[in-house]
Amino acid sequence: MGSIFSCCGSEKIAVKKLKAMNSKAEMEFAVEVEVLGRVRHKNLLGLRGYCVGTDQRLIVYDYMPNLSLLSHLHGQYSKEVQLDWKRRMKVAIGSAEGLLYLHHEVTPHIIHRDIKASNVLLDSDFEPLVADFGFAKLIPEGVSHMTTRVKGTLGYLAPEYAMWGKVSQSCDVYSYGILLLELVTGRKPIEKLQGGVKVTITEWAEPYITKGRFRDLVDSKLRGNFDEAQVKQAVNIAALCVQSDPDRRPDMKEVVGLLKVMNNNYITIFVMMNGMNEQWFLVTIKTVSELLVLSDT
Repeated sequence: MGSIFSCCGSEKIAVKKLKAMNSKAEMEFAVEVEVLGRVRHKNLLGLRGYCVGTDQRLIVYDYMPNLSLLSHLHGQYSKEVQLDWKRRMKVAIGSAEGLLYLHHEVTPHIIHRDIKASNVLLDSDFEPLVADFGFAKLIPEGVSHMTTRVKGTLGYLAPEYAMWGKVSQSCDVYSYGILLLELVTGRKPIEKLQGGVKVTITEWAEPYITKGRFRDLVDSKLRGNFDEAQVKQAVNIAALCVQSDPDRRPDMKEVVGLLKVMNNNYITIFVMMNGMNEQWFLVTIKTVSELLVLSDT
């Protein structure tokens, strides 16, 4: 989040300072300030202020005491297991609601382009706030997708965006699907095995999903303390989000709707991993694997 300062007694703020003063960094700063000035939602990190000086650029945010989702899944808090199953689902739903707002409720619509665990911050109640809008794209009315230079983080990038630069709201949906798998499994989007072989989270999850072994997918740090029905639903929703064909992915309104009724068994009718859904998931795994090979060449 940047440097942390105390102000007005016990209140803390976070200040992000531009690391480099160049045209690329200036553009990201301008985009972030513009986007933050437009959005108002409980699951989006708001702008407290900004500073444009001769030799520095600063953005001021509220301080998030529980840092980021990354710090709890893979970082300094990962061994403490503060992120139990209930909190993980809270993060899943809140993050999805923040994206829904960006995609459907603010004008012009906004594509985040860098949804990942380090960009989901957590307040004192573990309410998630999507952050870091430096790569965001504002979508003109009537435009469904654009072609642009690829930004973001490998492992979270939708195949059509990583390969051809085609960006749409569906790219955020794909990234969200990876994030949801990450919440369930506790695994990174890409992990290195012995010998330097890279394995994506979708490659790792595929055999468990196709065999219906949903319990085996869950982060071992939870020690069996989770709702198995919710695990199954969450994984199925994630699988829908990471389909290789962007036209077959749900939009964020649909994702939020599915997440909010996860306790209802009838949702399984719509998101069961069988038939064509399973085939789409397998195609996605193959596509992402090919991207990893290309990234190493």
